[in-house]
Amino acid sequence: MAIRIQLDRILLERRMSLTELADRVGVTLANLSILKTGKARAIRFTTLDALCRELNCQPGDLVVHEPGPQDAARAFDDEDDDA
Repeated sequence: MAIRIQLDRILLERRMSLTELADRVGVTLANLSILKTGKARAIRFTTLDALCRELNCQPGDLVVHEPGPQDAARAFDDEDDDA
């Protein structure tokens, strides 16, 4: 997936553990771990809001788009449709 949550980077910058963040946000450690490892398929806005509040950051600091091979193939297909 081209969307990635940069939780590990921000936790490192804040010198905060995943366990501490889970306690502060009220989300299970397992769910935060899923976010951190990139296995999450979705995130609730309330969770994103709580993460931003506790990490003192903006949603764009946590969520990034990294184009991959699928995106390049999709762009090529879109060009074919225009012809």
